Amino acid sequence: MKYTREVKTALLAIVAIVLLIFGYSFLKGKNLLDSSKTFYAVYPEVEGLSPSSTVTINGLKVGTVTDIDFLNQDGDLLVTFTVDTDFEFSPNSVARVYGGGIIGGKSLAIIPTYEPGNVARSGDTLPSEMEEGLLELVNERLTPLQEKVEQAIVSADSLLTSINAVLNEDTRNNIQSTFADLSSTVASLKTSAASIEGVMNRNTEKLDRTFTNLDQMTGNLNQFSDSLTQVDLGVMVRNLEKVTADLEAVSGKLNSDEGTVGKLLTDPTVYDNVDRATKQLEQLIQDIKLNPNRYVRFSLFGKKPEPYVPPQDSLQ
Repeated sequence: MKYTREVKTALLAIVAIVLLIFGYSFLKGKNLLDSSKTFYAVYPEVEGLSPSSTVTINGLKVGTVTDIDFLNQDGDLLVTFTVDTDFEFSPNSVARVYGGGIIGGKSLAIIPTYEPGNVARSGDTLPSEMEEGLLELVNERLTPLQEKVEQAIVSADSLLTSINAVLNEDTRNNIQSTFADLSSTVASLKTSAASIEGVMNRNTEKLDRTFTNLDQMTGNLNQFSDSLTQVDLGVMVRNLEKVTADLEAVSGKLNSDEGTVGKLLTDPTVYDNVDRATKQLEQLIQDIKLNPNRYVRFSLFGKKPEPYVPPQDSLQ
């Protein structure tokens, strides 16, 4: 059978159209000859998820996202994806959008749940869930850090402004003068240190002898301490108690009217008699000095002694 040129051209056009349809469907993630199951999920946003994104179960690729379109006027998005496996899971399994690296986009993972007798069928809508990707996590962590950095920059700017206000020309001159004075002080300290070092070098032997004497003194003190530890403190305490008792006895006798000393201290009559006798003795001594002839009973020429005349300040 011989085909005309027109028939051949028509057949080629049909084949080209079919291949174009298959190719376009394949590029969009659809396989017209495949009996895969189609599922749906609704999301408020799908940033990074696009048609032909990977669909996985437990990390294994089982399908692709075939379409993303608006569901209603609220802006909710309907994601259509296929699963190319006979693996069964319940319609309550979660379709989670995850990933989102710096270069790659996001993927869709089915978190399967298993309910006997309740298996997801093609055309079911699965519960949806969004997982924060790398960019969202970085953004979330960097936002507080950014605020702190901004606050630190503002504080640093205020600090620098204050420092510039303080460090005017007069202050800078004063600081320079202070450093100059510090340099002079350090130089003086160096000179003093050199002098002290010279004194120490010249008196090294004396210092050695002094420390030797101190060491000997410490040894003597240690020996004295050892001697004190060997003293019988009990005997010393008993002797002190005995002396104290004797002193108390003597004090008691002195405070009483017993004995001569006690009467002298407590009896005013004894004191008056002693005072009177002392005055009379003083008068007698004075009279002997003034009139010694009264008390000498002889004379070379037989002259009688003068009669006694009591002194003017005699005892009344």
